[in-house]
Amino acid sequence: MALHFLVDEPSVDGADVSTADAGDEVVITGAEAHHAAVVRRVRIGEEVTVGDGRGVWLTGVVTASAPKRVVVSVTSRSQQAAASPRIVLAQALAKGDRDELAVQAATELGIDEVVPWQAARSISRWTGEKAVKGVGRWQSIVREAAKQAHRAWTPTVGAVLTTRELAARADRARVLVLEPTARTALTAVALDDVAEVVLVVGPEGGVCAEEIAELTEAGAIAVRLGDTVLRTSTAGPAALAIVNARLGRW
Repeated sequence: MALHFLVDEPSVDGADVSTADAGDEVVITGAEAHHAAVVRRVRIGEEVTVGDGRGVWLTGVVTASAPKRVVVSVTSRSQQAAASPRIVLAQALAKGDRDELAVQAATELGIDEVVPWQAARSISRWTGEKAVKGVGRWQSIVREAAKQAHRAWTPTVGAVLTTRELAARADRARVLVLEPTARTALTAVALDDVAEVVLVVGPEGGVCAEEIAELTEAGAIAVRLGDTVLRTSTAGPAALAIVNARLGRW
């Protein structure tokens, strides 16, 4: 499989990826060029793919390769439509890197949006500058995971949500709260005629009773994945795999 590179900023030298077509030259600079030339050791004449993270998919041949500048001559272009319905991961902030592991895996598995959730039992607390840095960190993880997975669309990362803000999404989406003690299995929930599916994953201590009540009163559904209790780093990706199959993505 050809190496894939992500160029999601306007070009100052060569054609913009978002508008480039066969016959154009796309110039990769900055950190992405260094990664291509030094880390991946891309060579002149090698076929690669380039995307903008918003559906554009270019195939081309490398005509120049240097740590600060990689040039790709475009041979073909395609446009991939955004997935519908959208699947969103509302991931509770967790200690260590467990929430980051969940975000990385979910991106590789096809999530369309990631939302950090400040749950009651979250040990990690994001406020002020820490919230800005945290969202930036997740955006970096999502970008690299999307590139690794050769995704035409890079998931968005939203601002940190409170439980009340998360509950408000139930007005326009099918919100599913992953809860091991729930009576309803995820596989039994109808996913027809919805524009968005939101998978809510709690922190290490789980979603507290008051949060479940607030979310379900707003229209969310508490669901279980099976008879075992999964970690916060694996619950979201496991649920996403099921939803992908249910929606015919897999």
